[in-house]
Amino acid sequence: MEKIEAYDAIIIGTGQAGKPLAIGLAKEGWKVAIIEERFVGGSCINYGCTPTKAMIASARAAYIISRSNDFGIHTGAVKVNLGEVVRRKDKIVKSFRKSSEHSLESNKNVKLIFGTASFLSGNEILIKLKNGNVKKIKSENIFINTGTTPFIPEIEGLGEIEYFTSESLMNLKKIPEHLIIIGGGYIATEFGQMFRRFGSKVTMIEKSKRLLSSEDEDVSCEIEKILTDDGLKIFTSADIQNVKKTGKENIKENIKKNISIKLKINSGNTNIPKQKIITGTHLLIAAGMKPSTDKLDPGKAGIKTDDKGFIKVNEVLMTNITGIYALGDVKGGPAFTQISYDDYRIVFSNLTRKPKTKIKTTKDRMVPYTVFIDPQLGRVGMNEKEAKEKGIKFKSAIFSMKYSARAIETGETRGFIKALVNKANGKIIGGAVLGPEGGEIMAILEIAMIGSLKYTQLRDAIFSHPTFSENLNNLFLKFDF
Repeated sequence: MEKIEAYDAIIIGTGQAGKPLAIGLAKEGWKVAIIEERFVGGSCINYGCTPTKAMIASARAAYIISRSNDFGIHTGAVKVNLGEVVRRKDKIVKSFRKSSEHSLESNKNVKLIFGTASFLSGNEILIKLKNGNVKKIKSENIFINTGTTPFIPEIEGLGEIEYFTSESLMNLKKIPEHLIIIGGGYIATEFGQMFRRFGSKVTMIEKSKRLLSSEDEDVSCEIEKILTDDGLKIFTSADIQNVKKTGKENIKENIKKNISIKLKINSGNTNIPKQKIITGTHLLIAAGMKPSTDKLDPGKAGIKTDDKGFIKVNEVLMTNITGIYALGDVKGGPAFTQISYDDYRIVFSNLTRKPKTKIKTTKDRMVPYTVFIDPQLGRVGMNEKEAKEKGIKFKSAIFSMKYSARAIETGETRGFIKALVNKANGKIIGGAVLGPEGGEIMAILEIAMIGSLKYTQLRDAIFSHPTFSENLNNLFLKFDF
């Protein structure tokens, strides 16, 4: 009989929850096996946060240079070498990945195994190794951190053309002539603005009535205005009828076979949908993400999933099977690196807690996030829809960046700051900062919320001048209780 090696913990995936959990448990003396199918570091390091933000930085540099005349600085035409942009991105990614891999391999209590994991039972894992062999291991503590992959919608003709995902598009060496993007969420808006600044013509197609439809309407409308001002063509309330290949490939001009997309647009003053055909050279599918559970076979362990395949967990991130947990994007909910990392903190704290120490849960935790369009959107707490659904009486106010001294001085006057304040106690319950360094300014609102500060304390605080932070004075002056 084949001997199955036993571990104190098995972690499937090396993302922003899996890796620190492995190291943390190992320091506590646990014998840990951590399994990785592709690259150490998960999606954030390899094809999410790190590479996209590195390329967005290059796109912003091109944008600032293109505006140099506004600042009295005169240069020649801006020329973007996408191959060099990608090489810079790859260098940063490999550096981060190597550091993460080293931190696991250098720990004597951690066994890093490269292969594809699947459940055999509630405590046994089968691993298909990179060399073609298989290995079985077991543990009474199993942690799933396999993340998500791009969701590809069912569209007539899509299987007959070449299309890109957010991962594969970042490996292009030549700038697309005309990039068509299916989707209007966080990934779509970041990539759309990025490639427009690289020099591509960009068209976005979104089936909802507006971009970033989970945000307040005034926020998403302002973002659409910013992107339109940047030269993007945006179609909302658009249903895709089919996708086709048209035209001929021109290798010399780096133009692939043209892509034709037939739309039915439902917006406007008439009830009759408008038909439109859009043609482009490259197609990006950015229509959401799906859980990476197809190879995992969670059903063999009796693990319950929802109708989309996301693993169901409770407030301490345990599945319906005792000893099996799911962390990060694979469990559904907010799909952000910081949430994945907080999942690790919750699980690690509960596994190693001392008697009478309070159990940590996901209940009522804040979900701050930043959309790295330019200007950034930093968000924390409730938006208006969520506050209304909870029956909270609130007031909201907006301060436009066009009245900000720092924004005027730096030529960055697009966007606004918005806050929601509870009428009953004057406490801040949510905020959106659409402006330069929006994510950093949002963090000030988050800290105020953590400290249960009243809006008057930020209204009356002394901030350094001239900074973007001092705009909070002006924002909270607009509230009158």
